[in-house]
Amino acid sequence: MIHLDPKLTERALSARAPRYTSYPPATQFGPDIGADTALRWLSRIEPGTRISLYAHIPFCRRLCWFCACRTQGTQSEAPLAPYVDALEAEADIIRAALPGAVSVAHLHLGGGTPTFLPPDLLVRLFTLLEARFPRAADAEISVEVDPTEIDGPRLDALAASGVTRASLGVQDFEPAVQAAIGRPQSFEQTKAAVDGLRARDIAAVNLDLLYGLPKQDRASLNRTIDMALSLNPDRLALYGYAHVPWASKRQVMIRADDLPDGAARLELSLLAAERFTAAGYQQIGIDHFARPGDSMAVAARAGTLRRNFQGYTTDAAQTLIGLGASAISRLPGGHAQNASGTADWKARVAKGRPATLRGHAETAEDRVRGAAIERLLCDFRVDPAMSDDPDTVRALTARAAQAWGGAVTLDGDGVLTIRDDARHLARMIAVEFDAYASPEGRHSMAV
Repeated sequence: MIHLDPKLTERALSARAPRYTSYPPATQFGPDIGADTALRWLSRIEPGTRISLYAHIPFCRRLCWFCACRTQGTQSEAPLAPYVDALEAEADIIRAALPGAVSVAHLHLGGGTPTFLPPDLLVRLFTLLEARFPRAADAEISVEVDPTEIDGPRLDALAASGVTRASLGVQDFEPAVQAAIGRPQSFEQTKAAVDGLRARDIAAVNLDLLYGLPKQDRASLNRTIDMALSLNPDRLALYGYAHVPWASKRQVMIRADDLPDGAARLELSLLAAERFTAAGYQQIGIDHFARPGDSMAVAARAGTLRRNFQGYTTDAAQTLIGLGASAISRLPGGHAQNASGTADWKARVAKGRPATLRGHAETAEDRVRGAAIERLLCDFRVDPAMSDDPDTVRALTARAAQAWGGAVTLDGDGVLTIRDDARHLARMIAVEFDAYASPEGRHSMAV
């Protein structure tokens, strides 16, 4: 049982902070980064580099009210083939910009709902990507799966395309909670998807859950956890619901009065964490849990866990190429984000140039601070000696220790460690390392 410092916890309950899946956060990206910059950065990728590849599929048959992702609703499959056509054209543009061959260590299809694509388009997409960006022999190929948008032919397509891991969106199994977030999804549908994946030798299955949802309480979350554990997933992600109606207009459908307050959110997150660890899962960073033999658990113990736009990952690649509307790339030189609107993205691709609309040119200081934040959120520890600029990091760890003295320890070498009973404060402590943080920043709740 973790015993929380009440004074520190009180500070945290109303605090807001970035999720730090990049540094600086995407809220700091600006319009000064465009196609010319993206081309220049792509030309600096060394031939033979192992890269990550992300393809964004924005379409959903239903628009869940809780979601803040870049998505668009459609009942028709008519937009899907033209979108894949544009993805193929964009892949050609990116491939032509590279100075040599690369190999894909991680490929991820996200969205939206990738499994909204019919089987033939799923196979076509995987095939065209591999033709331009060949996979490494040990590549992990993962896809986000909506259990209400999957069937036998789609499962067959995923298996035929070499998918090795699937992440299933669950959020919560409680009917009242599902009604409050606009996402009906039965346990039976989810179980059928899990069983179908495993029957096709896609054995690595992740479940994504949320806490802090409307109508959610201890009893309902316990029931959801019981059902989730009965599916024996390899990994569990437990994200805090980010209520940001100023950024995601559909969230106005969620009644603010139905949301648990900061204290209740913290209680729910700790409840779930205790249940998962009691069931034999290793806690990974601030919001993941994995079987001890899973590659993510192994990476966490080895100190090689990473963090990118998909959250925690075992991916060691320094380059991430994002394809599709709103996709973000991490390239030698900085971050580049595609136009968010599908029509705008397609129009830019049609001109034969990267669809980059905004981004951030990385400085040496960005790299130092970003690496420190990544280690803090992955290891709950920052060691200045591991940095390219130990003096700067030592000053930052001292600053964080002064701001959060009861939550951290600081040794004589400047090594900062977050106490076990204060790990829920990690995002707030990370703000002390962030040169772009500002009081007026509008982010999700940090707990």
